[in-house]
Amino acid sequence: MRRTAWGSGGLVCCGLTTLDVQQTVEALPGPDEKVVADDLHVTFGGPAANAAAVAVALGVPARLVTALGAGPLADVARAGLADAGVEVVDLAAARPGVLPVSTVLVTRATGARAVASVNGARAGEVVADGPVGELLEGAAAVLVDGHLPGVATALAGAARAAGVPVLLDGGSWKPGTDALLGHVDLAVLSADFRPPAAAAPGRPEDVDALLDAVAAHGPRFVARSAGAGPVRVRVATAGAAAVHRTSVRPAHLLPGAVVDTLGAGDVLHGAMAAALVRGATPLVALAEGVRCATLSVEHRGARGWLGARGVAAAG
Repeated sequence: MRRTAWGSGGLVCCGLTTLDVQQTVEALPGPDEKVVADDLHVTFGGPAANAAAVAVALGVPARLVTALGAGPLADVARAGLADAGVEVVDLAAARPGVLPVSTVLVTRATGARAVASVNGARAGEVVADGPVGELLEGAAAVLVDGHLPGVATALAGAARAAGVPVLLDGGSWKPGTDALLGHVDLAVLSADFRPPAAAAPGRPEDVDALLDAVAAHGPRFVARSAGAGPVRVRVATAGAAAVHRTSVRPAHLLPGAVVDTLGAGDVLHGAMAAALVRGATPLVALAEGVRCATLSVEHRGARGWLGARGVAAAG
């Protein structure tokens, strides 16, 4: 399982890859209703996979540790990742029927998306076929998305021991997230992320308390996105004895500018991780991630924005 070193450093992403079947519709269908889609796009997706592809597009080499498996669907995803320049370590290469398929319906007028997916359930438990430390060769940062928790936790622990920063894409609380957080340096959460003891949906939520609860598991930097709203940030300083709170505000989008919100969170994390590899501080890296995520929603798909002007890292 030995990997070729990148020289100046790269990003290791560990987690989910999917095959996304995306169609754009005027409105979501109701019960027993059939609608005609305006377009069809089939490509790889998943938080870790998209983040790796974004990093490569921004000039940072990326290695994706994931579970693709065998079969024609896996071959489509594998070919797409190769075209994107992502190095893939497939932990389930000989197993058929592993790759999850996500069905994505995007509403044309708003860019909002509805997704149905089995996520990583089909992969089950996977293990690395050698020491996880070999996967870190040449890595300057590691991104985990909470999927493949056994491998992700081992990889994050090895990274922290080696002084390599670990970033969590916290889309939702999953089995094993508490153990994984103990090896995470930076956690950037979605608005849907809630530890089991957090406020129930529909009740008023104390965001600072939520950030504190996640930080208690180990991360020194915790942020939470809120769609088009400000990203709230908690940073532990002076050996965790002091806490600094701030926020990062996305650029304002004109009415009608949002084309597709699919994968915006993946873009945020991939661009932030790429900035960390280039040596940015966490707050600067987060701001870069927010900038790229805002740009991404003005284009179709999770990676349609990559050919647009202004993609190159700021500053």
